[in-house]
Amino acid sequence: MTLHLQERWMSRLLCIFTQQEQHSHLKAASRMSVPDYMQCAEDHQTVLVVVQPVGIVPEDQFFKIYKRIASVRQLSIRDSQRLLFIRYRHHYLPENNEWGDFQTHRKVVGLIAITTCSSSRDWPQTADRFHSQKDVYTSTLYDSRLLVFGLQGEVAEQSRTDMVFYPSFEECSDVERRVEDFVESIFIVLESKRLDRATDKSGDKISLLCVPFEKKDFVGLDTDSRHYKKRCQGRMRKHVGDLCLQAGMLQDALVHYHMAVELLRAVNDFLWLGGALEGLCSASVIFHYPGGTAGKAAGSKPSVSQPADAGKRHRPGALTASGISADTSAEIGRAKNCLSPEDIIEKYKEAISYYGKYKNAGVIELEACVKAVRVLAIQKRAREASEFLQNAVYINLGQLSEEEKIQRYSILSELYELIGFHRKSAFFKRVAAMQCVAPTIPEPGWRACYKLLLETLPGYSLSLDPKDFTKGTHRGWAAVQMRLLHELVYASRRMGNPALSVRHLSFLLQTMLDFLSDQEKKEVTQSLENYTSKCPGGMEVITLPDGLTLPPVPFTKLPIVRSVKLLNLPISLQPHKVKGLLEGNLSNASPFIYSPILMQSRGEERCKKIDFQWVQGDVCEVQLMVYNPMPYELRVENMGLLTSGVEFESLPAALFLPAESGLYPVTLVGVPRTAGNITVNGYHTSVFGVSSDCLLEDLANVKSSGCLVEVIPSLPRLQLSTSLPRSTHSSQPMSKEELPSSVSVQLFNGESQQLTITLENIGSIDIETLELTSKINSSKEKVFGEFLSWDLEEAVCQLPLKPGQSITLSVRIRVKLDFSGQENLLQDLNDDGISVTGWPISSPLRQVLKPRPESKPLGSESGKAEYSHVKTLEAVLKFKYSGGPGKVEGYYRELSLGVHVNVEPSLFFTRVSTLPATSTRQCHLLLDIFNPTEHELTVSAKNNQDLVLHASECQRMAIQVDRFDFESLPQAEQQTLHFSSPKQLQEERQLAHGCQISSKLGICWSIPSLKRHGEASVEGVLNQLVLEHLQLAPLQWDVLLSGKPCDSDVVAECTVGDAVTLEDYQNGVQNYDMDEAVTFIGSNIFYIDTVKAKDSCVCEGALLFLYTGDFYLNIRFQDDSSRRGLPLAWFTLPSVHIRALDTPLQAGA
Repeated sequence: MTLHLQERWMSRLLCIFTQQEQHSHLKAASRMSVPDYMQCAEDHQTVLVVVQPVGIVPEDQFFKIYKRIASVRQLSIRDSQRLLFIRYRHHYLPENNEWGDFQTHRKVVGLIAITTCSSSRDWPQTADRFHSQKDVYTSTLYDSRLLVFGLQGEVAEQSRTDMVFYPSFEECSDVERRVEDFVESIFIVLESKRLDRATDKSGDKISLLCVPFEKKDFVGLDTDSRHYKKRCQGRMRKHVGDLCLQAGMLQDALVHYHMAVELLRAVNDFLWLGGALEGLCSASVIFHYPGGTAGKAAGSKPSVSQPADAGKRHRPGALTASGISADTSAEIGRAKNCLSPEDIIEKYKEAISYYGKYKNAGVIELEACVKAVRVLAIQKRAREASEFLQNAVYINLGQLSEEEKIQRYSILSELYELIGFHRKSAFFKRVAAMQCVAPTIPEPGWRACYKLLLETLPGYSLSLDPKDFTKGTHRGWAAVQMRLLHELVYASRRMGNPALSVRHLSFLLQTMLDFLSDQEKKEVTQSLENYTSKCPGGMEVITLPDGLTLPPVPFTKLPIVRSVKLLNLPISLQPHKVKGLLEGNLSNASPFIYSPILMQSRGEERCKKIDFQWVQGDVCEVQLMVYNPMPYELRVENMGLLTSGVEFESLPAALFLPAESGLYPVTLVGVPRTAGNITVNGYHTSVFGVSSDCLLEDLANVKSSGCLVEVIPSLPRLQLSTSLPRSTHSSQPMSKEELPSSVSVQLFNGESQQLTITLENIGSIDIETLELTSKINSSKEKVFGEFLSWDLEEAVCQLPLKPGQSITLSVRIRVKLDFSGQENLLQDLNDDGISVTGWPISSPLRQVLKPRPESKPLGSESGKAEYSHVKTLEAVLKFKYSGGPGKVEGYYRELSLGVHVNVEPSLFFTRVSTLPATSTRQCHLLLDIFNPTEHELTVSAKNNQDLVLHASECQRMAIQVDRFDFESLPQAEQQTLHFSSPKQLQEERQLAHGCQISSKLGICWSIPSLKRHGEASVEGVLNQLVLEHLQLAPLQWDVLLSGKPCDSDVVAECTVGDAVTLEDYQNGVQNYDMDEAVTFIGSNIFYIDTVKAKDSCVCEGALLFLYTGDFYLNIRFQDDSSRRGLPLAWFTLPSVHIRALDTPLQAGA
């Protein structure tokens, strides 16, 4: 709603209630112009005393004395049990006093004047003013008093009954007692008048009591008619009933009212009949509800004590100090003329209907409606009370002043509130507010309008606290609430208070956002921006002059936050606790297995505290999922975090959210400057010029995983750079988290690569410790040897590393996977017509593969993919470093570098076998080597000729090697500790043997065209049988002819007829018989019992060759025990070749 629409609506609202007041205008002399909206039924038993200042009296002093005077509200009359009730007014119109004959409680019977006089010279003038004041009410006054303050001397010492002198306003301790004396004098006059009227026996000479507007109507009437006389009698009876009620004689008053009703009904004197009925209702209300209907106590305690014999002079209908006779049941029996609660309302209705016949009795009618409503409120009959109020709304009081209209609507509002009609009450309060700024008022009262509008808020289920709108569903009519808020905005602007306008407009936008149309949202936000351009909105509490406070209005819906999540630091910056210290910090340790109290406290802590830490001095992040409900782009400025617990520097951000954006992630950052526990309480924003502090506890339907996190002391920060290119491959280490950085390299199997890492301290804390570890990710591939190796000693010597400094570290990447040929490769080779397993092994011949068929070329993509696929190795290098205050507390950081290696096959060993050599300590290792690359490959080994393989070519290489002595076997205890099964132990042994063999072979490969080279390993290729052939037997046999060693490939020469000495070392040998060409000198059979470890046994014999020729000596071994089952390789004896010559040779000894 724009401001012009607000003004137009205010004007229309006033027209509803002002049109009826523009039809008639009567002179004030004939009617009461100002109703007393505070009247209630029990006021009929009071006497009216006016307290007014005379001359110049300070306002505060006047009301101070007035309050003391008004404290004497009831007085117990001496020598009786009756009470006199007094009603005080400090302002009373004389024309209302003229209605005193109609209802005596409207008659001013007492006047108390308050004046100041400092000297006797001013006294005559002061006295004249007092007498002039008395003249205004002289026709009805019973008695008067003048309280003079400040006058001393002869005048003050004079003894006068109607004047009391006090030195000052502070020295007047007996004011209350003086007032009690004054009230007693009024009662005396009242009682005398009651007796005079009640005992009047003149009959036909009863004067006619009239209301002011009737005097001209009775001119020229026949005063001797029976009708006239009954009218006079009925009105007098009614008048006497009023006097009895004021004098405390309730029963007598009821009797007189009933008689008056009968007399006045007979002559159709409706105005006075209504008065008699109202008097009857008032007396009945006083009887039934001694506590009163105005919501207050019956009055103050009596100031004059009752005499001891007061009960003896009890009169019918007399009331005690509590407002009802001591014997209630007896009194009810006597009060047979008292109306029942239901009849009271019926008589009120009848009286009001009679008042309605007279336009000049509008005030009387209105006040009767008000009294009936108060009675119905006590009876809890709200619906009937609303009918009386509805009638009061349309009572025409003539031309009322604007102030009187405001008072009328305000009282109607209070009465509706009294009966529980809150929305109707708010409506009339709102009408009163609009009346304060009516166009006819020269100076509109915008402050009064604003104050009344604030009072209407509860009736429309509206409060100024935005927290009330976050609980449950919306209460009240949103359209009316929005209109009321617009009126508050407009009124506060006209008051000249733009801060109030901004606050109310912000409240409207925050609480009524769901009910605003797109156009209304645009208009409200434009108005808000116009206001905030002159007076920005904030979070301060606005206190109004009357003490009312307006709480701040944070824009929790601009934008709407759906979730809040505290983010952990990046992986490279996350702190870690030393494991040994973690165990020592269990503060909640308990000797009991289960403690429900302890578990509950721990559960609450888990619900609040997050299981990661932030670091002092590092940028921390909080992610919010926000939504823009506006139909246009929302600009959010200065958005940052609200925290408590530690010193925190928030780094604000500016956002531009698209129209109705849906969930949109927003990250707010900040830096904790101290260590401790920090709580994220919310966030702050600036939207449309209004700064808001939005607390998470005030947000509805917000998901949060916790808002409390620990901030540990400062730690250094390390940054690394590498010589290898960064990897685009997404590594997934064991922790399932993304690595901050990784490198990628492509190597052939067996190739090595140097990785240079530069570490730079980019923080502000010295790096004092540095450790490096590596871990290979889970892979199906078996890696032989060290995949990553380094020397950290040189880098550690450069610590501590100052901020800005850097160190360099070299890491060697060495890939050595299984070189064995796979089953699919062997199958492909067999498909080509080559029997791999059937190759002859008697000699180390080189074989070349035949060309593959066209239908399945070996170099094709499909064929190559089967055996030449690229394997992947992944590992993580972890740099563990610490320093500064964080190190003292036992924290460190880890910086990880992922290493991604694509391993291409370099060569395959498709088949491995062995051939014996001429020496028992040597053998031939046969390797069938396949080149799976697309390039020419050269293979070399120690002391062997290079082998050149073309692409997709397979050849055999024979390598003569010394047999191996595998003595480095795990001990029995270590075997149980490290290996879980015999199979695993066997595999580990094979790998250890293969590693030893590979180091001796020294097989290398190179690709000249690519300038690439590497190693080839037979680890994983050698089976158990091949290993047995390569193993040096524990039993070694040496044969010496004439003292010279004799191997299989050596021909020993001797002369026929000479004896040849044969020596056999280590373990026994049995000689078999030769034929007649050779003669043994001595025994040819030897028995060996036991050969201890590292020991030897010698068997010596001689041969005599009788003929020339080549002889082969076959030495055989026979084991007597068949249960030992020793390997045959342990007993392999060399074959001896001897050539006997004719020429005489010198025999060796």
